[in-house]
Amino acid sequence: MQTEQVTWSLDDKTVELGCERSGQGPTVLLLPALSSISTRYEMRPLQERLSENFQIVAADWPGFGDQPRPRHDWQADIYAKFLTYLIGTLSHPLHAVIAAGHAATFALSHACAHPQAFSRLVLIAPTWRGPLPTMMNGRRPWFDRICRMVDQPVVGPMLYQLNVNRLVIRYMAAEHVYSDPGWLHGERLREKLAVTRAPGARFSSVRFVTGRLDPLATRVEFLDLARRSSAPMLIVYGSQTPPRSRSEMDALASVPGVQRSVLPLGKLSVHEEFPDLVADAIKSFIRSGCQ
Repeated sequence: MQTEQVTWSLDDKTVELGCERSGQGPTVLLLPALSSISTRYEMRPLQERLSENFQIVAADWPGFGDQPRPRHDWQADIYAKFLTYLIGTLSHPLHAVIAAGHAATFALSHACAHPQAFSRLVLIAPTWRGPLPTMMNGRRPWFDRICRMVDQPVVGPMLYQLNVNRLVIRYMAAEHVYSDPGWLHGERLREKLAVTRAPGARFSSVRFVTGRLDPLATRVEFLDLARRSSAPMLIVYGSQTPPRSRSEMDALASVPGVQRSVLPLGKLSVHEEFPDLVADAIKSFIRSGCQ
């Protein structure tokens, strides 16, 4: 596994992001989810299983990852621009993109805007709106007030830490992210907690949770993207996916031409908890079309 740095300019800031490269063959880009505990490392088990046949690149998103992050009013359009930049730095032609969680919608949007960018698209437990809009079935004006409060220099870090402490992380992970309530413990838990404590982590985290990083406003837009994409598409998700999120994935799977693989286990981070199942589900799909 070769560790690299991606350097990207955002306004007057230089953003340094971690990147992992391994394997040989057609290039496949792995995009981790956007969440308070997500980094490229969540893709490593899947990366290891795909590196035998492909050159795999896994990169962090701006505002996330394991490195210090600049203070910024992160917005969805920033992530769309970064993905265009990142794909432009890779070996061409890019064969496939495998995107998890919220990253899936950005990958799908890119496929529509740039039809020749890659040949295959795999969406793992795809989502198009953040946790609070999902729970509340839409955005609320007070979501923006939460962002402003968390941005404040003194009260902000206190509010943020109240929502990413050990107990909260373990509860949310057991409810929504991992099938086995005991999976996130020991060193795994310490690594996830370290991600939440990286300098500047609160600015992107609160915007993800409140829906400020949502590139779409409705399910109709989500499904329309899938209909317009010309790239062959496979969605993979677990049978234990939380009901609200699963309803969106089922709707996406109903779009003509979209292939689906529903695994017997797994919630929102099925690729991290059950990488063998996910790898088996996608290998034949991404092998097809290789020159």
